Amino acid sequence: MSEMNRRRFLQSTAAGAVLWPSFASAAPKSPSERINLAFIGVGTMGRGHLGSFLGSKDVQVVAVCDVVRERREDAKRIVEERYGKDKKSEYKGCAIETDFRKILERKDIDAVVIATPDHWHAIPSILAARAGKHIYCEKPLTHNIAEGRSLVDEVKKAGIIFQVGSQQRSEFSNRFRLAVELVRNGRLGKISRINVGVGAPAVACELKEEAIPDGTDWNMWQGPAPTRAYNSILCPKGIHSHFPQWRAYREYAGGLLADMGAHHFDIAQWAMDMDGSGPVKIVPPEKGDSGLKFVYASGIEMYHGGNVDCEFIGDKGTLRVWRSKMEATPGEILTTPIGEKEFHVYPSTNHRTNWLECIRSGKQPICPPEVGHRSASICHLGNIGYRIRKPLTWDPVKEQFTDPEANKLLSREPRAEWKI
Repeated sequence: MSEMNRRRFLQSTAAGAVLWPSFASAAPKSPSERINLAFIGVGTMGRGHLGSFLGSKDVQVVAVCDVVRERREDAKRIVEERYGKDKKSEYKGCAIETDFRKILERKDIDAVVIATPDHWHAIPSILAARAGKHIYCEKPLTHNIAEGRSLVDEVKKAGIIFQVGSQQRSEFSNRFRLAVELVRNGRLGKISRINVGVGAPAVACELKEEAIPDGTDWNMWQGPAPTRAYNSILCPKGIHSHFPQWRAYREYAGGLLADMGAHHFDIAQWAMDMDGSGPVKIVPPEKGDSGLKFVYASGIEMYHGGNVDCEFIGDKGTLRVWRSKMEATPGEILTTPIGEKEFHVYPSTNHRTNWLECIRSGKQPICPPEVGHRSASICHLGNIGYRIRKPLTWDPVKEQFTDPEANKLLSREPRAEWKI
């Protein structure tokens, strides 16, 4: 597909609000043209995205990239077998790369899907934005708060369409979307507390050294993270079907707090109408890996812990929502329809489709990088709170603590090769 129109967009944020601009049209020159798509990372999550996008007539997958030879070769096989079934296709084949920068150099690639470990989200996203590629990037958006702000600024400059993979905003039978509408329309009254039931904060990685498998580029996998010995828990050998536990270690991610927290804290922020802001205080427990409290300027307190994905407590009722079900007390909270003139969330029922539609229309997707950055920031703030173990004051506008020790944890110097 030919080069798409790239136009600058403006995204304005204020404390507690995000203004949703429209982009200039990014549509192809003719309706028959498909979006040329490349994948950066084809592990378990990447292969899931690959299978879904291969079923879309709006795209054509032309390249895949991964640091493990078996994964990229298998992804190439999947792509070419899928397109080979169409005898009338003029498909020229799927390229494979170990270094994503080679993909970004290609002028025929319009968009990329980034499904790498968390420590590899920001740099490919920034470089892809500079190359004018539209981006779908997995959550949590970044490894730390400082690189999140840098990423948001780069996307603003580039004027590309960027969707963060916070798919609860679009999917799961509308449960989270309905929860946001119920809270925003006052069905629970004044909200005083939100409980978010996700896992533990990140810990330091102390895994033992193992032999690097043939065909695995371990140095590339580490990327901007500190140098350490290979371990298959971080980067499994060959093709695997589980979600690797690099998620647990602060060198690469934010623990299980950030893994699912990037989803559930995202919904809590949305329900509070805080997509462009965040809390003003972080109060960790004296010990333990749950119970940390986020305090907002409105007085709402949000707690990390519990057995409910998102629980909203107001003076008129309580709402509990999981991916699989919803409950409310009193029950009529769920049976009273949302009126036509009441608040309704952004209309999206398929997260990937929403991204593709926005690439063609130039409209803002349901989860642009500012929103993803703010949701990821909650996870980062929580992890910092658990590490510091003292109350912290946070400025969501300046994105700074009043505590110098905590401010040192807002960023990380990447390895020399990956300073951009």
